[in-house]
Amino acid sequence: MRTETDSLGPLNIPQTAYYGIHTQRALHNFPIAAQVTHPELIRAFLEIKQAAAQTNATSGNLDRSVAKHIVRATKQLLTQPITPEYFPISDIQGGAGTSTNMNVNEVIANVALEQTGRARGDYSYINPNDHVNMGQSTNDTYPSAGKIALLRLLAPLLSELQALIDALGSKADEFSATYKMGRTQLQDAVPMTLGNSFHAWLKPLRRDTVRISTARDGLYLLNMGGSAIGSGINVSYHYQVHIVPNLAGITGLPLQQAHDLFDATQNLDSFVALSGTLKTLAMSLSKIANDLRLLSSGPRSGLSEINLPAQQAGSSIMPGKINPVIPEVVNQVAFEMFGFDATITAAAEAGQLELNAFEPIVFRSLFAGIEHLTAAMHTLRVNAIDGITSNKARLAQDIDLSASFATAMAPIIGYQEAAKIAKESLRTGKSLRQIAEKKNFFTPDQLTRIFRVEDIVINARTPEHGLVLYAPKS
Repeated sequence: MRTETDSLGPLNIPQTAYYGIHTQRALHNFPIAAQVTHPELIRAFLEIKQAAAQTNATSGNLDRSVAKHIVRATKQLLTQPITPEYFPISDIQGGAGTSTNMNVNEVIANVALEQTGRARGDYSYINPNDHVNMGQSTNDTYPSAGKIALLRLLAPLLSELQALIDALGSKADEFSATYKMGRTQLQDAVPMTLGNSFHAWLKPLRRDTVRISTARDGLYLLNMGGSAIGSGINVSYHYQVHIVPNLAGITGLPLQQAHDLFDATQNLDSFVALSGTLKTLAMSLSKIANDLRLLSSGPRSGLSEINLPAQQAGSSIMPGKINPVIPEVVNQVAFEMFGFDATITAAAEAGQLELNAFEPIVFRSLFAGIEHLTAAMHTLRVNAIDGITSNKARLAQDIDLSASFATAMAPIIGYQEAAKIAKESLRTGKSLRQIAEKKNFFTPDQLTRIFRVEDIVINARTPEHGLVLYAPKS
């Protein structure tokens, strides 16, 4: 063990640990979640510390040799896996993220000390607070690191979202001439195509792409240079001007400094806005999953209009049973995101005066929500959508026996007479065509037009749809 001391007194730290006393106290105080701080948040923190050391060195406030060791330590840490050995703190923590900030400061300092041949904990040469954290506060580094991490996690989500849109579009075109019954309130409505269903599913996902991308723009604005509350206390003018451009160069992201650092330090509305778009995406995905479960229900006593790929045995007691496990897991990820959104909203609202202390739970919720939605879209596309087939015989049978053609009769014989034919069909089990032919209400040409499902579906199409439903994003 080695002994380190802070304002609360001395504490023993494992000699092999790269972290220090603040991290050790956090491990004691926050035994909350098995999940430790997200690696992308740590990665962003390391980049912030690198940019800060370089900026403080060029301002003349930090010894260049110390800055060089700090930068070298951050680069070393960025090239190796980010593990709990170095960063062991629960991602749910009090202190507005101070424990994570100090964890990173201590690890960088001790790695740098080791590189110079000094002992871990010998902070007289490189100090976690005075040197690694120079010009910074948890209150500007933690939200900035969170935004950088979110920007990186959103990239694969948007990529997977576009891939899912394309997969649905491909199916929309594949089934553009596969006719089926439409339903409203789970009751027979009028004919449509299976392609119409897939096209209707992809359109809200396109809008989700726009909504998420718009919300993402707010993440590029950082409060770096604001220090404790946005006033920039203990921050040099050179640092305040150059820290964000330097950080943008390191991360490769088009980061900008917020115009009002007080505002950017205390308000979390940009995270709430992003969460809202993710909740909307989750809702869109859950609606698709619901429809897939209904349309594939059966195989004998359900709708059984489509076949989902069989992915695993569905029962430990019923042989041969296959369940819609992929839509079911998508539903559950959506339910989870609804809860995350409520948590994020409550945490953002609970901020007081110049700081919101609840960013750790905001980031934990957003990181998990983004990663789970990304994975859910991937499995939905690969393990469900791509392999869907239609039950054409069942679809044709449903249309043939449907009473929905009464809708096409109404303009000719009136609503009441058409309703009588529909009721007789339902009562006797005969098709509408059989009954209509005996009524002598229609000419042969009218009967042909009434029961030509192609005409009903084409008349319902808008000019945007045409015969090819889906136009891939250029």
